[in-house]
Formats: sequence, structure tokens, C-alpha cells
Amino acid sequence: MAVPKKRTGHSAQGSRRSNWKATKPETTKCPNCGETVLAHTVCTACGTYKGKPVSIKDRVEEKAEPKKVAAKKSTKTEKAENLKAEVKAEEVKVEETKAEEVAEEKTEE
Repeated sequence: MAVPKKRTGHSAQGSRRSNWKATKPETTKCPNCGETVLAHTVCTACGTYKGKPVSIKDRVEEKAEPKKVAAKKSTKTEKAENLKAEVKAEEVKVEETKAEEVAEEKTEE
């Protein structure tokens, strides 16, 4: 068996190992339930693969209750837009009440 004559230094060892990088696994969203799933694998939440029931888990749930698509989680921008819409609606209501008050004052005179 071959045995190295000299010990490998830290620098040479590090240079050799410089390409040992971990990669982030690819994920997708399940078309059935919207859960984040590893690519090319069965969904652990609902048991489907490419929209078809594969595991016993999905078949049992199908008989018991029809699938409901998970609600989309709202993002910060959507929350901000909703808040702006609510503020505008309140402003419109305030303007309408002011206009009504002015019209009442004119009718009283």
C-alpha cells in the first residue's frame, strides 16, 4: 500500500479542498397544496407527485375531505397596499361627511 513520504501541509490540503462546496437543494411549490417541496419528490404534506395522488396519505385524505388549496401568504407589499386602500377609503368617507355637513348648512340658511 502506498504511504506518503511527507505530511501534506495545511495550505496544500486547503487548496485541494477548496472546491468542496455545499449547494442549496432545489425546491418547488406543490401544485396541489402549495407547500414547499424538494424538486422531483413526493409532497410530504399531501402525498402527490406532479398533481397525481401517489401515497396512501393522499388517498385517505381524498376520501375523507376534498383538497383545499392553501391560502397564499401575503407579502409586505400586499399588506402595505391593503393599508393604503383602507386609508383612502376612510379619507373618502370623511370627505363625504364634510360635503353632507356643508350641504346641510346651506339648506339651513
